[in-house]
Amino acid sequence: MSEIIRSLQRDLNDFGEDLHLIGAEALAGRHPGEHPDNLGAGAMAAPATPEAAVAVVRWCIDNGVPMVPQGGRTGLVGGGTSRPGELILSTARLARIEAIDPLARTATVGAGVTLQALQEAAAEFGLTPGIDLAARGSATIGGMIATNAGGILAFRNGVMRHQVLGIEAVLPDGSLFSDLTRVLKVSAGPDIKQLLIGSEGAYGFVTRAVLKLETFNPLRATALVGVPDATAALALIAHFRAQPALQLEGAELMWRDYFRDSAGERGFDLDWLARETPAVLLLEVSAASEAEARAALEDGLAALWEEHGLTSGIVAASLDQARRFWAIREESDFIYRLHPAAPSFDVSVPPGALDAYVAGLEARLRAVDAGFAAYVYGHVADGNLHISVFGEGAAAPAMKGPIEDAVYAGVSDLGGSFSAEHGVGLEKQRAFLAYGNPVRRAAAVAIKAALDPKNLFNPGKVPFA
Repeated sequence: MSEIIRSLQRDLNDFGEDLHLIGAEALAGRHPGEHPDNLGAGAMAAPATPEAAVAVVRWCIDNGVPMVPQGGRTGLVGGGTSRPGELILSTARLARIEAIDPLARTATVGAGVTLQALQEAAAEFGLTPGIDLAARGSATIGGMIATNAGGILAFRNGVMRHQVLGIEAVLPDGSLFSDLTRVLKVSAGPDIKQLLIGSEGAYGFVTRAVLKLETFNPLRATALVGVPDATAALALIAHFRAQPALQLEGAELMWRDYFRDSAGERGFDLDWLARETPAVLLLEVSAASEAEARAALEDGLAALWEEHGLTSGIVAASLDQARRFWAIREESDFIYRLHPAAPSFDVSVPPGALDAYVAGLEARLRAVDAGFAAYVYGHVADGNLHISVFGEGAAAPAMKGPIEDAVYAGVSDLGGSFSAEHGVGLEKQRAFLAYGNPVRRAAAVAIKAALDPKNLFNPGKVPFA
């Protein structure tokens, strides 16, 4: 047992069941999540109440122990990695859905509640958190707040920053900031919660939050449609968004290589679709009934077919088939089975610039190495692309800089971002320093110094002093 855990047990034993302290032996049997070093500290505190979290943070301040906040450990950029001498501060036991108000359309939840748990609870009232992503079963609300998560519905409802009404968090001075506002309109000075959203644990430890809820309609129709490019996909999206009797529930674009290999890995007989088209658009709409949704989807595609050069398509005949369509898009783990350690990225550019960006990316990668190519897929309606580079030698350390430069070239000039929704963590430190706005970076460093002068909250990661 580490000295940190022994000292915490001695000094904070009054908290009993409200504070679980877990040493290296117990952590050794746990899955580390998306990064092998997430549990590297070998010491974890899991408070069940905000008061217990405050006590742990104050103890760490008094003893000079760095803290690493963790949620579901699904982050893809190393933002939750820890090392010996640090203490993992886990939200796992802050997992209570305290209230769902169907009239105000809000949910008050602990930071450790998973997105899927909240979705299921809200669905009983015909509501949804208004944000969705593939890791819904393990991603926690606190982690999503810390990374300002985006996902499938960002084109319609915005990202996490737009869904949060109130926050409670332990700040780096050990105080409990509790602003669990449940209304949208607040004009009462600087909005402190916005400092915490997207801060990746550098400015505090989120314990509770109030989120907006949106209407959930399960009456849907889903299709895979072959399109010549992102421009055609955006035209289809605009058409369906303009229909008053429809709600667009999803619009995900997969370029050919990604669609072909993802479908093939799952044994889906969709080679005919992959061969005939440069890209495949996954569309989902909802309406007053499943029949109306399906008819509107089929009629709309037929009307737009020739004008936008659509090549092929299939409308899901059942809920099970629709889920299989979504699996092609969401279950991207095949990439790392086929191409271990493939460098992966998460950028956003204005939707109208997608085709030019992807063409330029492919050319820049070939200039680095003629054998390099990329899986490209993502949330086309808001311009967010996920990119994984493959080819012999692509994972070599010497290729890290050249590949990053090929991916990030021109993104800022287009008005985009080198990190759309995954955060910065450790993996994007070079990009943060090379491609991040220097004035914004300096302001982030100044805020960090003011709030956390001892640099105890998630040290070594953003904002990179």
